[in-house]
Amino acid sequence: MWQDPIVKETRELRKQYAEKFNNDADSIFEDIIKRQKDSKRKRFSFQPRKPKSGKNVA
Repeated sequence: MWQDPIVKETRELRKQYAEKFNNDADSIFEDIIKRQKDSKRKRFSFQPRKPKSGKNVA
């Protein structure tokens, strides 16, 4: 079966990153938040969208 090399590499990197934190989701989340704070990149968020009103809303 053919495997995409980019997907394979991404999964391996994700596995290595998780292993640094003993696969603890809370520790991984804390690291992500810390890295965001330390980053020089500008961050922003969008305003929440208001639901559409009408009869055909799913």
